[in-house]
Amino acid sequence: MRCLVTGATGYVGGRLVPRLLAAGHEVRCLTRDPRRLRDVPWAGKVEIVAGDVASEEGLAAAMRGIEVVYYLVHALGRAAFEDVDRESALNVVIAARDAGVQRIVYLGGPVPGERASAHLRSRGEVGDIFLRSGVPTVVFRAAVIIGSGSASFEMLRYLTERLPVMVTPKWVRNRIQPIAIRDVLRYLVAAAEVFPPRVNRAFDIGGPDVLTYADMMQRYAKVAGLRRRVLLPIRVLTPWLSSHWVGLVTPVPNRIARPLVGSLIHEAVCREHDIAGYVPDPHDGLTGFDLAVHLALRKVRDAEVETRWANAVLPGAPSDPLPTDPDWSGGSVYRDERSHRVAVPPDRVWRVIEAIGGENGWHSFPLAWSVRGWLDRAVGGVGLRRGRRDPHRLYVGEALDFWRVEEIVPGELLRLRAEMRLPGRAWLEMRVVGDGSGGTVYEQRAVFLPKGLAGHAYWWSVAPFHAFVFGGMARNIARTATRPAKSR
Repeated sequence: MRCLVTGATGYVGGRLVPRLLAAGHEVRCLTRDPRRLRDVPWAGKVEIVAGDVASEEGLAAAMRGIEVVYYLVHALGRAAFEDVDRESALNVVIAARDAGVQRIVYLGGPVPGERASAHLRSRGEVGDIFLRSGVPTVVFRAAVIIGSGSASFEMLRYLTERLPVMVTPKWVRNRIQPIAIRDVLRYLVAAAEVFPPRVNRAFDIGGPDVLTYADMMQRYAKVAGLRRRVLLPIRVLTPWLSSHWVGLVTPVPNRIARPLVGSLIHEAVCREHDIAGYVPDPHDGLTGFDLAVHLALRKVRDAEVETRWANAVLPGAPSDPLPTDPDWSGGSVYRDERSHRVAVPPDRVWRVIEAIGGENGWHSFPLAWSVRGWLDRAVGGVGLRRGRRDPHRLYVGEALDFWRVEEIVPGELLRLRAEMRLPGRAWLEMRVVGDGSGGTVYEQRAVFLPKGLAGHAYWWSVAPFHAFVFGGMARNIARTATRPAKSR
């Protein structure tokens, strides 16, 4: 089948594409920024089209000749995301009808109740729009998805690992039917072929276990080899307060944690398992919760996490590349530039650069970086805890703590764009240049474009610390590159 995947830079979409290819399908990906798919392992096997479901840009071209559309886009974390989701779904419906698409496949959430959260309401509304579109649609309704790198799994993981004693809201006693990412992907791939042409309905999908969130925390602890957690229930902890607590303790920022927590105040148990009539369960059954956690932790341990929630850019998030105009369009710009000669080949220095961030650190004044991360979290930013997907390799579009990889030229250049809360825009650039005699010149540049008076004040308030932060970073990267491999 000829398949269009929207949301291919996201957690589920980035895993679905290679599986569709493995099943023999042709795949086209729609993305606002094609650069973000440039370095993924399967980039050369798909067609990549620039476009945006929210603005209709590129939709007609993306739909041309397509038989199955996978809709994996959600404006989670954006202001007025319900309006954005609604308009985006309507845009896709019009384009799909005009192009003669045979099926839409949508991954949504549990059926919203009378007092549903905005997150579940929006997902339910999008599913209804597709089911009423006139284009045969299959809607999968999943609750918590368990897999390495998913926002739900990261939330569960960090809450359990960091809090041996936790004051819990009453929603941790609600029943949930989690599902392993491997089973979600199996259903999605099957949706391209197995359903009769006129099937137009929603299916509840879930794993074999029905648990409370408290059960999930205790069973996670057991699989991870941790002691049983002490959970102290308290009724006054509202979803709003809970989301701030989650944002403080886990890598998931408040704007993502809030709708996720809001969804957990409702029970999410499958009301039917009709999907088995079209996609039979595996001979050894669906993946249980304990096995799903074990597989996810193994992926994390072995640095084999395919995709992460943090690598999806929120709609409306800043994505402008570093300006190239030599006069910077007449605006103000601040720079901090450093360089060091290193008596080792360029590839030695590059290995240190590409491994920067996450658990590997920033080679400079750890307390300063930690404080900056805490301050960013305090004002609703992403902070440092997003880490990195792989300890050694990066590709364009990946999140790296409170940066995002804007450009990478292997062996030569790494450019990061800041995603912390700032009164302006900022980049950090690291470059490796051979000196012609077997050594290396390491060049480092921080660039800041201030916004208004607050931006200028910000730069000058932090400038006194640059010698410690950026200067120390340049020196330590050079020093680390000269050490024997084992000590690095």
